[in-house]
Amino acid sequence: MAKSNLAPRDPNEGAPGRRRLEGVRGEAAGHGPLELDRLIHERMRLAIVSALAVNDSLTFNELKRLLDTTDGNLSVHARKLEEADYIVCTKSFEGRVPRTRYQLSAAGRQALERYLAHMEALIRATRER
Repeated sequence: MAKSNLAPRDPNEGAPGRRRLEGVRGEAAGHGPLELDRLIHERMRLAIVSALAVNDSLTFNELKRLLDTTDGNLSVHARKLEEADYIVCTKSFEGRVPRTRYQLSAAGRQALERYLAHMEALIRATRER
């Protein structure tokens, strides 16, 4: 099969009535122009990161009540954030009762800041139309 010398086309280039959204870029690794951090963009993961951004830490049960979700749903999304090093999970015991506590990591705070800046740039670009 022959290789193509064509570069990927910019979706905003040359399209009538469309202009490039300046300043709207995904800064996370692997995120190009107009791409959001998909890990944080998912509703439940954004809620987890946002809740942890305004609290020093939260237990599993506190997060579950705050976000009105199930054990399984919270567990799956928290694990994805933990695997990305966006949150830190600490497991301990209080007496004989297991306690899982979550905190936002420095990388998670930076990812949230990038995400919010990206969303703010999208809002500004949309309002300037």
